[in-house]
This record gives sequence, C-alpha cells and structure tokens, in this order.
Amino acid sequence: MSKVKVGIIGCGSIARRRHLPEYAAQENVEIVAVCDIVEERSIEMAELYGAIAYVDYTELLKNEDIDAVSVCLPNALHAPVTIDALNAGKHVLCEKPMATSRREAEEMIQASIENNKKLMIAHNQRFVASHVKAKQILDSGEIGKVYSFKTTFGHPGPERWSIDGATSWFFDKERAFIGAMGDLGVHKSDLIRYLLGEIVEVGSFVETNAKENTDVDDNAVCILKTENGVIGTLTASWSYVSGGDNSTIIYGENGVLRLEADPVHSLIVEYKNGEVVKYELDKIQSNEEGGQTNTHVIENFVTCIINDTVPPISGEEGMKSLQVILAALESNETKQIVRVNTEKAAISHS
Repeated sequence: MSKVKVGIIGCGSIARRRHLPEYAAQENVEIVAVCDIVEERSIEMAELYGAIAYVDYTELLKNEDIDAVSVCLPNALHAPVTIDALNAGKHVLCEKPMATSRREAEEMIQASIENNKKLMIAHNQRFVASHVKAKQILDSGEIGKVYSFKTTFGHPGPERWSIDGATSWFFDKERAFIGAMGDLGVHKSDLIRYLLGEIVEVGSFVETNAKENTDVDDNAVCILKTENGVIGTLTASWSYVSGGDNSTIIYGENGVLRLEADPVHSLIVEYKNGEVVKYELDKIQSNEEGGQTNTHVIENFVTCIINDTVPPISGEEGMKSLQVILAALESNETKQIVRVNTEKAAISHS
C-alpha cells in the first residue's frame, strides 16, 4: 500500500513525546490530522507536523483519507473513542490501560472484528531490549524453573509529565478511573504475562497516601500467581520522589535475572555457579530528559497494518493485562484473593 495516513486524537504529553515523533520518523507514514479539545494544542501540533487541526474527534473520523488513529486520551475515553474510530473504518492504536472494565474491552475487540480493523494497545514494555532478551533466556530453559519475581514501576507522579501538571486528568477519578495502577501497574502486569505466562490469582493493597486533592490510587503492592505456580510482587507508585524505578527481578532454579535494575547494564544474569553475565542493551524509555528512545510501538502498529498481520499486543492481550489490575482493585476492596478471568473475550459472530 502507499503511505499509511494517520490521525492522532489527543495532543497531550504522550502524543507529543511518543506518538507524533515516532510516526514522523516512519518513512511509510503520513500524519494527516490531529485533534484536541484545546484548540491551541491542536493547531500547534498541526503546524508542527503539517496536518489538519480538529477540535472534535468525530469530525476527524469523517476524514476518509485517514487509515489509522492513535487514541491518546484520558483512560475513561479510550473505549468509546476507539469503538467510534473502528466503526468509522480506522485501525486503532489505543493507549493503556485500554479500558475501565472487561465489558468495555470486549466491546472494543468486537468492534475491531466486525469492522475488520486492527486494534493494538500501546504496551511498550514488551519491546524493551532487556525484556526481549530476558524472554529469550527464559524460553531457552537455561534458568530452569522460575520460582519467584518482583517487578516495580514507580516515579514521582504525572505532575511533570502531564501537559496539565498538577491539574491533570490523571488525578480526576471520573476521567482517569485509576491512578498509578493504570498509569504504571498495567505496564508491569503486561510485562509479567509476556515473560512468565498468564496470571491467575491476585491479592493487593491499594492506597491513596502520597498525593493531595485526589481519590485515585498512588501506591499499590500486589501479590501475583501465574498459572505455572510462580509467585511474585508487582508495585506501582507515584511516590518515588527522587526518580524512577522500572526494574524487574526474576528468581530461577539456575540463576537470577535483573532487568533494568542497574544504571549501566540493563540486563544482568547471575548464575547459581557464580558466573555473572552483564548485557549493555538499548536503554528503557523514560520520562526523564535525555531518556527518550524509540518505543517500537508505532513501528509495530504500522507494520501490522501494512503486512495485514495480528498486532503484537492485540485487544485480547490488552484486556488480559487490564484484568490483572481490575482484580487487584477488587482484592483491595474485598480483602480477598481474587481469581483472574482468563477466558477469551465474549465475541458474538452474529
């Protein structure tokens, strides 16, 4: 096909720092439209990328030149806008978490199938070099049986990241639905599923204790169990005031894998026999200045459109990672261990 023509719905920080520059870097992509309810932001990005500016996304979706859209909006808008875009005949790359409920996620997947359009969720942790290498090592069997893990994603909070700072939608429960668990925790549930398989049971403590004037979570510690019986912890926090922690440690029969736990070596393998192997790989993406690298999300999305292949993080995959977070919220509410629904999406083929 000729160039993939894309539109970006939402011109906040994730669009400015990730989607727009990464689309612009793709030779087989043309950015034709941008949209934001704040007109100045839409105009600013349109002028920067030579696109048409919209303030109403439904008008953007009427543009028949557009093949695909990125949905870069507050969490509560992901599902309705994605469904509208799929029904308008556009492929969709949706930011995470994909939805606020399993039902919403299923409706998104249904719309993708009915319209024969791609739906991909922007979980970038699977494309991080250290994570890809770690999966190869785990799949090779050289670490042997995996016993346990701990995975953490924390930083000072979205105040500096979000275009709206302390008044951001991130802190508004109606628009955000969840806080650090949706911003950071769902990244790690997706990563652990990618590395170690499906998560079947979740226990959690979820708190709002670091941020003022908000009722979304800002600290969570979860205990996860995979279908293979591997147990570990997942931590998501907006209270790491001195900087970020995006590390994962996996404890196996023959060694320990340390992912993004060292400032120089993004993967260190410590074997039981005393051997240590240190890998210098591409750095993980971060929000810090100078930490920006290609997330590989956009190129994978564009490639699956051009080659008509299944997106590497499909709607089904996004839903499974979301469900771990939903189970954690339920566990905190009920003070019970919650089983994760691992059934496929209920799709009707009427």
